[in-house]
Amino acid sequence: MFSFGKKIILALDSDFKVWYTISMQEKMVIQGRLISQKEILEISDLISSNPEFSRWKISLKICELWDWRNGKGILKDMACRSLLKKLEERGYIKLPPLRRGVPKRMRDQSNNLSLLPALSQVGSLDEAMPIELEVVRPGSFSWKLFSTLLARYHYLGYKGSVGEHIGYLLWDKEGSPLGCILFGAAAWKVKGRDKYIGWDSEERKSNLYKIANNMRFLLLSQVPNLASYVLGRICRRIQSDFENKYGHEVVLLETFVESGRFLGTCYRASNWVYVGETQGRSRNDRHNNMSVPVKQIYLYPLEKNFREELKKRADFS
Repeated sequence: MFSFGKKIILALDSDFKVWYTISMQEKMVIQGRLISQKEILEISDLISSNPEFSRWKISLKICELWDWRNGKGILKDMACRSLLKKLEERGYIKLPPLRRGVPKRMRDQSNNLSLLPALSQVGSLDEAMPIELEVVRPGSFSWKLFSTLLARYHYLGYKGSVGEHIGYLLWDKEGSPLGCILFGAAAWKVKGRDKYIGWDSEERKSNLYKIANNMRFLLLSQVPNLASYVLGRICRRIQSDFENKYGHEVVLLETFVESGRFLGTCYRASNWVYVGETQGRSRNDRHNNMSVPVKQIYLYPLEKNFREELKKRADFS
């Protein structure tokens, strides 16, 4: 480490050609954490002192160093890896190269037909009742079945989830799979949603984890009123499910319904609020030239004071 005026050189490559710097005064909020020169230097020192460490090992060590855990006391490994990647993209650190490809659990499960039991054949809600909503656990048979059903039957496919997420497998009264529904991380920035909440960028950075995105919804039988029934059941329990799994509640749900393919009828029937449409650009579209289908935006507040919860300022004192 070398000092140079108001800058600090954090690292040099092996040929002393690449310098990574951070202003002495600069502070950033990334993944809900305040990052300054002290944290950057800690990360840089850890990387340079342990060249044999993988990215996964680096993220775990950083979580331990900062005691960065969720409400259940679990190290926030995925959040830390996202933070490290963003710091590298901004030129503050240089991570070791990736050591492996897509994990086995993230690969396409669509051909795993041996997992598929007989699908539900019910024709009405009464025939399906009582319906069981099972929270799928990673590595379990239900999780493998959940992944296979989504990969094979959902129009978007499925290759696994990263970060905080909860998946539900639906069973009819005969024990046959009836469908799947998945909630995960909220979209980073959505004009209609953000206007509805009324938060600024700093409030969004601090509280985005309190929103869950309904990323997949698959029903295997055409049963009238089944979709709205399932949504109602999940909206009544998802706060406690997030609390049990991650140690914090969510206060707002969001989903994006592809216009032209779906009408959003079940969300409207379940009292979700329509707040506009997306602009038809991918989250990776930096130059406004990546066109994706326009989607309707629906929100479902889980608490009356959801706006107050989502506009709380982070306390870094």
